[in-house]
Amino acid sequence: FTLKSPERLKLARLNAENVPLLFPRYNIAPSQTVLALADFGSGPELSPLTWGLIPSWSTDSKGFINARSETIETKASFSESFQRRRCLIPADGFYEWKRTGRAKQPFYFQLNDESVFAFAGVWDRWTKDGASINSCAIITTIANELLHPIHDRMPVILHPELHGIWLDARTESAELKELLAPFPASEMKSHPVSSAVNRVENDSAELVVRVDAEVGTTPSLF
Repeated sequence: FTLKSPERLKLARLNAENVPLLFPRYNIAPSQTVLALADFGSGPELSPLTWGLIPSWSTDSKGFINARSETIETKASFSESFQRRRCLIPADGFYEWKRTGRAKQPFYFQLNDESVFAFAGVWDRWTKDGASINSCAIITTIANELLHPIHDRMPVILHPELHGIWLDARTESAELKELLAPFPASEMKSHPVSSAVNRVENDSAELVVRVDAEVGTTPSLF
């Protein structure tokens, strides 16, 4: 996904103060550091997390990139984090790939006004031999009408008025589950982009520029 305008976080109604100096990122990939808003023990704050949730009880450091909304309450890897450690992951766009035969074409998705939004996420803290890793996963749900021709899943995007409900430790599980719905397709747009995004070492503004459809080869992130 992308966070190409991090200076707009203060305008994103994420209730975040003291936003650190950040650089635009156009190709944020699994295992990399992402920014997340959560209560890490002293109230909501923005903090870097590793994208790939490592359950606290895990015997190794292998992480889970995504958490399916349908099983997040029951799957051992995520159930406790869903109840106690929810987070918001700021972004302003994300990529998905359309398969045509053996080829994949990358598409870029964003809100109609190209503003910053927030993925619903969960996080956990894994400790071993004195080392500690805070990590997170993005929650996914069924695709909306815009995404469906490209992929059958999409990340959960929360409207700003739902951010506080998602982070509030008092919110009941049933209400939380209701939030994990597809974002309205009418509020989003997409276009094909260069297959250069398939390589994580590429991270420049050219990655989000509209191009004619071309062959892509990278597996999907969501």
